[in-house]
Amino acid sequence: MTVVNDFDPDRYFFRGLHPSLYLGTASDRYAGWIGQIYSEDRYVGQIIKRTKKVGGKSFQERVLPVSSVEEYFQHFRILEIDYTFYKPLLNEKGEATQSYHVLRAYRDHLKGNDYLFLKVPQIIFAQKLRRGNSYVENHQFLDVRAFIEQFYQPAEELLGGNLKGFIFEQEYQRREERSSVQDLAGLLDGFFDSLPEDDRYHVELRTEKYLTDPIFEVLIKHGIGQVLSHWTWLPPLKKQFAKASRRFFNAGNQVVIRLMTPIGMRYEEAYARAHPFDKLIEGMLQPGTIADTADLMLNGLEGNVEVNVIINNRVGGNAPQIAQLVSGEFMARNKQGSKR
Repeated sequence: MTVVNDFDPDRYFFRGLHPSLYLGTASDRYAGWIGQIYSEDRYVGQIIKRTKKVGGKSFQERVLPVSSVEEYFQHFRILEIDYTFYKPLLNEKGEATQSYHVLRAYRDHLKGNDYLFLKVPQIIFAQKLRRGNSYVENHQFLDVRAFIEQFYQPAEELLGGNLKGFIFEQEYQRREERSSVQDLAGLLDGFFDSLPEDDRYHVELRTEKYLTDPIFEVLIKHGIGQVLSHWTWLPPLKKQFAKASRRFFNAGNQVVIRLMTPIGMRYEEAYARAHPFDKLIEGMLQPGTIADTADLMLNGLEGNVEVNVIINNRVGGNAPQIAQLVSGEFMARNKQGSKR
């Protein structure tokens, strides 16, 4: 039996890295992680093959069963669930969606100290939705009732203490389509003022213009965390943190760091380069990504903040190997700091 609170990065065990550090990945169930996170022979005959189209090209994905999450959590402390971004847990009639059924299946395999972050459905927090090759206005943007009834309440009922946080992700907005900072700040203020009080809310704004004081003041007022995201059109992590005057806003003393894609690289290219996600891709993981992440981890610990680091395959090819690099850099810097 594997000791789940172990720290052995050579064998991809990260749970014991530090009591206030939570290392995990964006999604799981990748067959490319067999031999790293998942056992070689445990899922024979259970792997599903499906075709995914990205950027006009077709890719074959090999997906493990939901039960593999038990093995995942022997290695990591947190998991980001992202399929809830595309569909709420209940439809407008209050009926369970496919997202609900899958999340309920996950719940049946969780132990008490396994934690999930859920991405809030895009119909709640995206101003525009992609429809084919174009974008249309989202008429449910900041719909308080939809968030509470179709997502928040069923998520609470399903997951209870396994639910560690909600990630509100707003899409990148091109210059000609952006709201003013003041207008967006006002909308966010009214929205969060109407939600159930909860210290697990985190907001990822993917437009650099919005990383500014009027927005930050709203986040501080409501205790909403600023997600620090290594993503295509955002500045480096350390610059995002500097824009917030090196402050952590979440009322629950948490911060979420998401390593999503290389800066300047679109999703389609990152996916194509990283697929099938079984190894690091030479030249893909950008200089500074690991060092900036480790610095933020130390900054959080110094401020008595729990640090949640979520790693996507697309930032460098293989999330488990990137976790090795992140944990190694953190350990080295933490050791150096203790000697000073």
